[in-house]
Amino acid sequence: MGWTMETIYASKINKKFINRGFLKGPFCPIYGFGAILIISGSNLIKITNSSRFLESIVIILFAIIISTLLELVTGYILEKIFNLKWWDYSKRTFNIKGYICLEYSLLWGGIGFILLKIVHPVLNNQVLQLSDKLVINIAIISILYFLFDTIISVTSILDLRKTIFNHSRLSTQKYYEKILKYERYFLAFPRLLFLNIGIANRDIRKILNDKINKIKNEIKTKF
Repeated sequence: MGWTMETIYASKINKKFINRGFLKGPFCPIYGFGAILIISGSNLIKITNSSRFLESIVIILFAIIISTLLELVTGYILEKIFNLKWWDYSKRTFNIKGYICLEYSLLWGGIGFILLKIVHPVLNNQVLQLSDKLVINIAIISILYFLFDTIISVTSILDLRKTIFNHSRLSTQKYYEKILKYERYFLAFPRLLFLNIGIANRDIRKILNDKINKIKNEIKTKF
């Protein structure tokens, strides 16, 4: 569901389909981990003899804290592993090193509230109706799929990273082909930046923009 929201938003802005996930499949793992943490943690914040309004406020605050910490830690770890900045909220109000910002933290709080009060109860009831054997089989298949997809996706990113950091050793044509091969990541993460190589980042944008302009010119020529 997180992937769907992200993809619809990005596709609407770019006026074409954009897979907003890090993985090749239709998933954004950070939403899944966030949902699990919020659902599991919500059992620790049960408020007795309180108004629904107060309970709602506590749930939203809890979701904000959990989601914000997850986004902060994820952004930091991804940057250290790949030497890449995947998103950047530096231009947003009340941000911390571009990893998190107040605007999105409030959004995550609202989504977390909807998750706990509407989405999870419905889905949980559906899952409880399934047999234990079916649930186990689904879990095994899901784990195997995510492992496979993660290996492929991480391998692709590392190959892209290697290409960028060794661009001076590649021919112009080979470098151009590599950038276009991994164009999906630049479309999915428009603020994707390779750290400490500003010139290479500008070259990447130029290659992608040249391709877009070429496609536009071809369309104009045909019509």
